[in-house]
Parts: sequence; structure tokens; C-alpha cells
Amino acid sequence: MKLGINGLGRIGKLSLWHHVSRKHFSGLVINLGRQVGRGLEDVAASIERDSTYGRLGTYLHGHKGGRVIENLNEAAGTMVVNGMPVTILREARNPKDIKWKENDIRLVVDTTGVFNDPTADADAPRGAMRGHLQAGAEKAILSAPFKIKDKGLSMPDDAVTTVMGINDSDFNPGKHSLISAASCTTTCLSYMIKPLIDHFGADKILSASMVTVHAATGSQQVLDRLPNAGATDLRKNRSILNNIILTTTGAARALALVIPEMKSIGFMAESVRIPTSTGSLIILVLNLQDNLDNPIKRNLINSIFRDYAAGSPYLEYTEDQNVSCDIIGTPAAAAIIEGTETHTRTAAINVNLEHLNCTGGPASVQVPVTQTVIYGWYDNELGSYTNMLGDRTVSIAEQMV
Repeated sequence: MKLGINGLGRIGKLSLWHHVSRKHFSGLVINLGRQVGRGLEDVAASIERDSTYGRLGTYLHGHKGGRVIENLNEAAGTMVVNGMPVTILREARNPKDIKWKENDIRLVVDTTGVFNDPTADADAPRGAMRGHLQAGAEKAILSAPFKIKDKGLSMPDDAVTTVMGINDSDFNPGKHSLISAASCTTTCLSYMIKPLIDHFGADKILSASMVTVHAATGSQQVLDRLPNAGATDLRKNRSILNNIILTTTGAARALALVIPEMKSIGFMAESVRIPTSTGSLIILVLNLQDNLDNPIKRNLINSIFRDYAAGSPYLEYTEDQNVSCDIIGTPAAAAIIEGTETHTRTAAINVNLEHLNCTGGPASVQVPVTQTVIYGWYDNELGSYTNMLGDRTVSIAEQMV
């Protein structure tokens, strides 16, 4: 089986790196949908070099790795990358017009971040995720959360959101054609929440909140510019080189699709963008119903993550003192828990019962609550998200007959 990739932005390019290294697929077909530079040589140069991760040859073969792209054919749009045939399509931007069928592509990963509404019709004027299916693909994976624009519509039966190692069994190859691999933040967050739900149960988690201190993304501005007509968030048009920028994240909404127990937990999620190229951090705060006689301590929280990490290839636990650069490129680690920074504090919360109009009972009750703070690192580009997306892609391909 060959793999199709729509887009060659950050996730698209690094997915190419992942798959030419892994070599599970017999070849790759990359759709750019437009001409690039002066031709295929410039496409190859962009693939070969990266400002964050260095050269592709070094990534593949260490410091002795030389150029790994050869046999460029401008007319055919083909090249060989690390021994793998790669075809570059430069004509159609609308998914329904991409020549997937002509190139024997059954599975597509859409990394553009544009076509994220699973309810949109394949013939939508500006394109849609379903267009990949009309163009000949059997299944399409989205490297972002689904976002339904019409709030009156529900998730289609043939669409599912999964995170590798958390709920990938929710994918039914006979039913699902559109698969969201969630986001880098949701992926990290799911591995921070799931061990605690498994240990304590969702009913013991009274509330939760998180802030992701997130590296810059390609949608942000290098320098300040005027906002588009109708824009409501002026901060998105400010320079990421010079600012800490408050923004939003859909991680809370996507997390409930991956871990259904989260629907019963009051949860807030916020995001802060910082001027780094990759390497992000989630600060998770939980309020747990507790017992004053034997309160939850940081050692228990850390042991939960340590034990879970021992049985999962996607969670790491460390007691090192890290900075963001230290976790860049960490292979397939959804989250790296920094145990030295885990904190807990237990107190008895006085709950007023008078508003419940109870008669004959106490006017208030004391509920022991432990607040815990947990830090989880993730390489939001290659190390965490793209490597796990690669695992998800291969696992879906293996279930296609």
C-alpha cells in the first residue's frame, strides 16, 4: 500500500520524514496543490532541510548522513527519498480533484488543517474532507480535531476521533471512513488524564483545568499585521517573535471524544503561545475528593504515572529537571511527566447546604479535597504528535483489506 499526504506544512513534511524512515508503505504521494519555487529541486530542498530538526539525512542516519533525495524527475514529479518512491502532485487544492485514484492511493492523511468539518459535503465550494473519498481514497485521517461548523449537526456515523493507545479500538474499519487523530495538545492531555481516571475513577475528580504553554505554529504572524475583516481576536495578528500570546484550544472538547468519562467532569482548557519553534508544556490542575485520614500525596500521583509509563510506549515519567529543548524529538512520547514538579495540597472545603432547602440536617458539610498540579512536556511537532500520527496511520492501514 502507498500512502497519500495532503499538504507539506509542518505536520505534512515531518510525516514524510517519519514514513521514509519507517518504510511501512511502498511509496508516498504528496499533494501540494500548487507550484513551488522554481520546480521539484526546490521542493526537495524544502523537504531535506528543517530549521528545527536539522537535515533529513542526519535525522535518518546520524552525523554521517548525507543527501538522501535523488532521481528527481521534474516532468513526472517524482523523486526517491531514502530509497522510497515519492510522487509530488502540484495541480489540485480541492480534495475531490486530487488524483488519488490514478495513483492507487487508498489511505490519505490530510495535514492542511483546512478541511476539518466531517459534515461538509464532498462538493463544497472550498473543498471538504469527504472530497478525498470522492477522489478515490477509502479512508482519510485528519491531523487535527474535527470542527463541525453547523452547531445543529452531530458527528456523522462514519467519523471517529482517536488517540493512539487511548481509544484506537474505537475505530471500526467497516464503519469509519474519516478519522481524526485529535491534536498534539489533546494527545498529551489524554495521557495525563487517563492514568488518573483509571486509578481514582472519574467520579472522584471534582474539576480539572489545564493551560498549555505552546510553541508557535505556522498560522501565527512573524510581524504585526492588520486583522482580516470580521476578526474578533486581534492577538492572533501580533508578532510571535516578540510576544507571549493568549489564545484558545479545543483540547477540552476533543478530549471528551477520546475519553468519554470527561463529560462528567467540569473541565477548562486554555492556551498561551510563546516564541519557541517546538516543545510545549501542559500544566494540569485537578481537584480530587479525598480522605483526611489518608490524603493523596505527590508520591502517589507520581507512582500512578510511573506505573502507567512502564506499560505504555507513549507515556514517559522522569525526575530530571528539563527545559523545553530537552524533549524535542523524543520518539513517540505523547507526554513526559516531570515528577519533580508534581504538587498536592489537601484541605477540608466547607460546603453550604442551606440553598438546598434541607430540613433537619446540617447547614453545611466539610468535604476533603486535594488539589494536585502535574506538568507534562510534549514535542508538539515531530517527537510527540507526528510520530504518534505515524503509528495511528500504520495501524489503520493494517486493518484495511
